[in-house]
Amino acid sequence: MKKGVIFDLDGVIVSTDGLHYKAWKQMADREGIYFDQVINNRLRGVSRMESLAIILERAEKTYTDEEKLEMASMKNELYRESLSTLTPNDILPGVTPVLEKLRAMGVKLAIGSSSRNTPAILKQIGLGDFFDAVADGNQIQNSKPDPEVFLLAAKLLGLPPEECVVVEDAFAGIDAAKAGGMKALGVGDASRYEKADITAPTLAEIAPEKLIE
Repeated sequence: MKKGVIFDLDGVIVSTDGLHYKAWKQMADREGIYFDQVINNRLRGVSRMESLAIILERAEKTYTDEEKLEMASMKNELYRESLSTLTPNDILPGVTPVLEKLRAMGVKLAIGSSSRNTPAILKQIGLGDFFDAVADGNQIQNSKPDPEVFLLAAKLLGLPPEECVVVEDAFAGIDAAKAGGMKALGVGDASRYEKADITAPTLAEIAPEKLIE
């Protein structure tokens, strides 16, 4: 039986996809760069600068490193402003009972997210002090599919990787979990990924007992 569960944040606990899309769209429109939901889906689970690189594939000009940093910063400011609209009601349906059941079972819980805005999001949705450990983009050098964030989360929980389960909605997150030697539950988009050990449409649709077996 696994002793710890590490959750990705966006798409697993709460969905801020729409906020990310809106912020990237505003930035891309300002630069005259085509951006749509298909491109946006490629940004899931990767860092801000890597996301910007994907968007700039369609740019008609070459940007300096300084300009890229300014663009990424502008996107982040737009996104952070929108986070103020989040409330506990934005926690995805059925997630809270699963978290509470796992905690009651004595399972250690952590967040493993590449987002630097993780603390702000958790605070806005009322889960700022809920998890035993939080590993995020402020503490790591490499984003998913590198396993760094999940390995850090396991370390913060005081558990070896093989005693942890990762819950992810992105292919890159599943790859990161497997690279770190952890069991992986794929939800959302990742529920159709063959590398996931177990799958479910949402976190709420799998029994906590099955998740940690």
